[in-house]
Amino acid sequence: MLRWLLFFLVGTSLTVRAQSRFYVAPSGKDSNPGTVSLPLATLAKALEKVKTAPQPAVQIFLRKGTYYLTETIRIDPELVQNKTLTISNFPNETVQISGGRRLSLRWQKTGQARWTAPVEGPVFEQLFLNGKKQILARYPNFDARARVFNGTAADALSEARINGWQSPEGGYVHALHEGEWGDFHYRITGKSDGKLQLEGGWQNNRPSPLHAKERFVENIFEEMDAPGEWFYDRKTQQLHLIPPTGVNPTTAIVEVSQLKGLIALNGTPDKPLRQVTLRGIRFVQTERTFMEPYEPLLRSDWMMYRGAAVFLENTENCQIEDCQFSNLGGNALIFSRYNRKSAVEGSHFFEIGASAISFIGDSSAVRSPAFRYEQFVPYDQMDLKPGPKNNHYPLECVAENNLIHDIGRIEKQSAGVQIAMASGIVVRHNSIYQVPRAGINIGDGTWGGHLLEFNDVFDTVLETGDHGAFNSWGRDRYWHPNRSKMDSLVAAHPELILIDAQKTTIIRNNRFRCDHGWDIDLDDGSSNYLIYNNVLLNGGLKFREGFNRTAQNNILINNSFHPHVWFKNSGDVFRNNIVMRSYFPIGVQDWGKEVDYNLFPDEGALLKAQKDGTDFHSTFGDPVFVQPEKGNYQVRASSPALKIGFQNFPMNQFGVQKTALRALARTPKLPVLLDQQFEKSVQELTWLGALLRNVRGLGDRSAYGLPDENGIIVVNIPAGSLLENSGLKTGDVIRTANQEETPNIGRLVAIQQQVTWTGRMNVSVIRNQQVVKLSLPLK
Repeated sequence: MLRWLLFFLVGTSLTVRAQSRFYVAPSGKDSNPGTVSLPLATLAKALEKVKTAPQPAVQIFLRKGTYYLTETIRIDPELVQNKTLTISNFPNETVQISGGRRLSLRWQKTGQARWTAPVEGPVFEQLFLNGKKQILARYPNFDARARVFNGTAADALSEARINGWQSPEGGYVHALHEGEWGDFHYRITGKSDGKLQLEGGWQNNRPSPLHAKERFVENIFEEMDAPGEWFYDRKTQQLHLIPPTGVNPTTAIVEVSQLKGLIALNGTPDKPLRQVTLRGIRFVQTERTFMEPYEPLLRSDWMMYRGAAVFLENTENCQIEDCQFSNLGGNALIFSRYNRKSAVEGSHFFEIGASAISFIGDSSAVRSPAFRYEQFVPYDQMDLKPGPKNNHYPLECVAENNLIHDIGRIEKQSAGVQIAMASGIVVRHNSIYQVPRAGINIGDGTWGGHLLEFNDVFDTVLETGDHGAFNSWGRDRYWHPNRSKMDSLVAAHPELILIDAQKTTIIRNNRFRCDHGWDIDLDDGSSNYLIYNNVLLNGGLKFREGFNRTAQNNILINNSFHPHVWFKNSGDVFRNNIVMRSYFPIGVQDWGKEVDYNLFPDEGALLKAQKDGTDFHSTFGDPVFVQPEKGNYQVRASSPALKIGFQNFPMNQFGVQKTALRALARTPKLPVLLDQQFEKSVQELTWLGALLRNVRGLGDRSAYGLPDENGIIVVNIPAGSLLENSGLKTGDVIRTANQEETPNIGRLVAIQQQVTWTGRMNVSVIRNQQVVKLSLPLK
């Protein structure tokens, strides 16, 4: 034992002596040698010393403070010279690398609430007072409670409002896609006769008109009318500000954004950059990027700017560890094109303009790529070789133990983790929430083999629609927008099915919740997936088109399986799962390889499935969860789920595990089980602001002219409630919702969950003994 201890100590000592160390401090000088007592002033100067460092391991320590960059730091193989390089904070000291600049201003009060100061230098679109981001002048005003863009208005582009703008050039129009499939952004270049001239709209790969209501304008002087709003006049170089309540601009620290990128780790295809680590650093205050050139990510709905605060391309074994990314105008971190075994771990991402972590390959690696939903490469022109064409894509990279929230602040086609044209990506133990679209998104089937496990993903699809907490597309070589043509193609050439999605993507041991779509959404041809041991808290599981998907041993709380337009001989499997509603099939004629051995909530749901030709070995009953109110959905020994092959799995390993981040991380709101017990126990409920109660006995049946004793009576609709102008009236009796019978409030709430993301729900009511049909708003 002593011999091994001595060996360890000697080895450690040799390692320490083999390192070259340089120190940097805001108070240092670049003429200094870079020692702890005489530190350098800039990271750029420290990097110059790496080339000539005598030891094979180099460490750069940054002392506490903020480092304002004047240009992006670029680290390449020529600089590192085959050494290992670590750039980190000095132990227990807080370090920020900023893409902004600090201003020293001469403020003058130029109105009752407005202050003005001259600012020279580059134009900027983010302003921070005492480290807090301020609001660029906008209409409608910023509302933290508003669902989309923190406030939208249908009249944002009305002629009357436009006529009130003297010189709107340089302003912006932001809007959701008409189908709520992401967003669009336009720069105002001029106006004429109450109309704006615009450039932009390239940020979404599914062209459409702007959403009629979900739109706002910003960076227009006349719209600066609320505390915290500001405007920079590029012509006069004057900064105008209405300070937030309690903030004195003359004493505040004022910072503005400047750079789009902070650090780039760049090798070349012939000489990758190896073994560089960034550790313990905060990356802040980059410029917004929504008007930068975008590129399509194959036929997914995504267009994307290939740039980020920290950017990796052509790297091997490079690490981003224990860092913080916040107050960024665009993407936080991208692994672009060739990357092998590089990783981001233990990092915190929040207040991000676009996506947090992205693994994005190059389309040159894709055989016969198509770049829009409606495009297709004909079979006789198709490259029929399987797999990638070159190595310009991320492979075996990792995103682990990260906390990601409040992202997509301006760019809504974004994700906590985005994967496109990549293979073997591991996404493990991440907590992801408060996002406008998917928490995790896989944009295509090229080339599969990803592993998603132990993630906690919730509060997703908050500002868009028709999506999931996890979303994927699979518009690969076999896929065609015309279904009949695709059916004939795969029937004649089944070898095309997995020619891109070669390796199975595994989704296991995660917890997902989506209140505006599906918890897991395998859309448009997503193929070759194995999905097991997941807890789905609200939105259920969707399989649309695609081949060779297996879902087993999952728990679908308050929801069910949504199979949509399946192929003949799809090879799909759904078994050993617990569902709490009937299946929701759309256009399914062939039920794949196996849909059986599942647990249904009641006999009616099981018989419905069996009538469709599935689940002849399935059963029904209460799953008897151990402690659902505390998130433990393991089943007790008496559960009928065990009889159909369900096996318990751990419920305490979801999300980030790093102690410091786990202390900060939220967990999802746990649902009330909408089961038979709930239906029996809830007799009265405030629903969408209206007070409802169940029909009670023969007296209600007689008073309301009902054919039986089922239904829900509308007791009161207060002014200001969501249903005030919906057409629903006090005294109505709700009898069906979404074409399902609603015998009680519990069933109404359960049905609502299936359609919340659409924004409306069709109901029929009995009013004065007549049936009236209505469409009710849900958000």
